[in-house]
Formats: sequence, C-alpha cells, structure tokens
Amino acid sequence: MSSEPFRVAQLNVAHDRTAFNCDSEPLDRYLREQVTQDIRRRIAACFVALADDQRIAGYYTLASASLLLADLPASIGKKLPRYPTVPAVRMGRLAVDRAYKGKGLGGALLADALDRAARSEIAAYALMVDAKDSAAAAFYRHHGFVALPDSPLTLFLPLATV
Repeated sequence: MSSEPFRVAQLNVAHDRTAFNCDSEPLDRYLREQVTQDIRRRIAACFVALADDQRIAGYYTLASASLLLADLPASIGKKLPRYPTVPAVRMGRLAVDRAYKGKGLGGALLADALDRAARSEIAAYALMVDAKDSAAAAFYRHHGFVALPDSPLTLFLPLATV
C-alpha cells in the first residue's frame, strides 16, 4: 500500500489533467481529451486519486454493463437466475501516473472501485474488466478476479465477495 496520502474524488473541471502520464498514450489521451464528454453523456463516471498537491496520481472509470449468463463459468452460472444477462459494473480504465507506480495505488484504486460498486443502491452482480494484456489480467487475477472461460482478458469479481 502507498505511504502517500491520496484522496479519491469524482473528476471535476478543477482537476488539472494535463500533467498526467501513465506511459500509455491511449489512457493519457482519454483522461485529457475524452473523459469529460463521457461524463457529460453519462457514459462513464471517472474517479481520481489526488496527491497532497492535488495532482492526479491515478484514475479509473465505471459504467453500467452486463454479463451474458452463458459466458460465465458453469459452476457460477448455474447458481444464478436464468436471465440471459446479469447486471454488472464495468471498470473501463484504470491508470496510475508513472511517478506513483509501484506504491500500491493501482490496488487501492481497484479496492475503491469495488467498494463503490458494492455500496451502490443499484443492483449489480459483479465488477468486470477488459484487461488490455496478459500482465493486466494477471493484476486482476491477483486481486481475486476470474477470467471468462472463452475470453481470458475479460475478468469479473462477484460483488458479494467484496
């Protein structure tokens, strides 16, 4: 866990997004150029970890989603109602500024997202993610996520386990 004092807040116009650099151009560009449009259109919600100097140290996005019941592992799917889909929350993006990598902030942001999804008054079965590569999938598996049998980069964690 990080020894840095971070505060997680919903992204707003007062937050300076220009200095954020996580060494992934698509994730950097999304925060700089697109996230406010997605928030305005109610496509996603964005939460930022702010360092003491109010610098954005990391961020993640959440949106509503669904999982096909048939895509879940059979051992899990057989315990759920026979609807075609089950409600979920999708973590669309998770990024940590390179100055804060290796300090446990990614795991802390993931924990915050799980807590938000579990506390929501809107029902959701799981938090799901689409990992960008096998290293990202390993990060999520380390935190208890389960890969879909036919899509190893799509992982989920039942919110009842949070």
